Amino acid sequence: MTDSRLSIVRQVLILPVIVIAMGYFVDIYDLILFGVVRVASLQELGLSGDAVTSWGSIILNMQMGGMLIGGILWGILGDKRGRLSVLFASIILYSLANLLNAFVTNVEQYAALRFIAGIGLAGELGAGVTLVAEILPKHLRGYGIMTIASFGVLGVVAADLVAEHFAWRNAYIFGAVLGFMLLVLRFKVTESGMFKHHVSDDVKRGDFFALFTHKRLFTKYIKAIAIGIPLWYVVGILVMFSPEFAKALAITGDVTAGKALMYCYIGLAIGDLGSGYLSQIMKSRKKAFSLFMAFSLASVLYYYTLQGASAEQFYIVVFALGIFCGYWALFITMAAEQFGTNIRATVATTVPNFVRGAVVPITSSFILLKGSVGVLYAGAIVGAVSFTLAIIALVLTHDTFHKDLDYIEV
Repeated sequence: MTDSRLSIVRQVLILPVIVIAMGYFVDIYDLILFGVVRVASLQELGLSGDAVTSWGSIILNMQMGGMLIGGILWGILGDKRGRLSVLFASIILYSLANLLNAFVTNVEQYAALRFIAGIGLAGELGAGVTLVAEILPKHLRGYGIMTIASFGVLGVVAADLVAEHFAWRNAYIFGAVLGFMLLVLRFKVTESGMFKHHVSDDVKRGDFFALFTHKRLFTKYIKAIAIGIPLWYVVGILVMFSPEFAKALAITGDVTAGKALMYCYIGLAIGDLGSGYLSQIMKSRKKAFSLFMAFSLASVLYYYTLQGASAEQFYIVVFALGIFCGYWALFITMAAEQFGTNIRATVATTVPNFVRGAVVPITSSFILLKGSVGVLYAGAIVGAVSFTLAIIALVLTHDTFHKDLDYIEV
């Protein structure tokens, strides 16, 4: 490693970046755990056949619905009270919810606790990204957020390994313990100086409704959300429901959602490193994002051609889906960089959670269409809409690589 690259690593791998990366690791573990243990947990609770799919969709939607509400709550709090307040409160909430998840006795309790966990999970990434974006210089912030996202998505690998070797209830307990352990490290992280610099009575902070009443902010906000929707279409439909797609494609061999999610998220970790690094080399967020979205669309199209393939071939394509959907870090960075510091946490927290929350209409549309046109056509229709909206939004989005973040929205 050259001296210049070693210097970059040293400047980026500071305590806040490391702690927030670990926090996102726990966040992803807890976020994806239901998808990994969906079948086993629902069967133990007495469900079988189509009920596993339908209740699985309901519980997933409850979790993502909680993230929509939590995204707004934590975003506003992050701009009004500081980024650290969110990092503390959110991890306490989702760790408690995950602990209680280990003791559910029916699907109604399961759904309610995943909703509460979703509220808590909504605060981790946005507050962390905002804090890192504000404490690192602009030529390094892409590396910092890239580090957080690429390490964080490996949480799904931990979720799959834990669920494979332990009972699903113990997997939830493990996630809760990780969260409480991480809470201790948070006490060593300090607040963003940029946030403290702009704290004054005459600056309106965390004005969520301004994103809908101010035309310029609203346009940027909707575009920021739309460009991330294909990622959660891939994860929430093609990978989460991979056993159903494998059956429709006549895949030979056993395909499980947990293993598919693991391969996808390993790919996402690689993709997050690649897309983030590419944006730094190209000195353009938009160009790097465009390349990855193009390859993402190509890999999705190839997924639908796997008729009669082996389970191993299926998992390889799922791995490729993860790599080319690995622009999550880039997506969050672009969202955070487009808005002033008095509303940045609100945007950085709500945008990814509205994208995650888009799983609700995406999965609902998929389930609705599945009954009339089948799994493959339902997935293709939903995917076509998702990618079309994202491409239009990306074309209309301005690049943010060189943007100075020390400003407020008035």
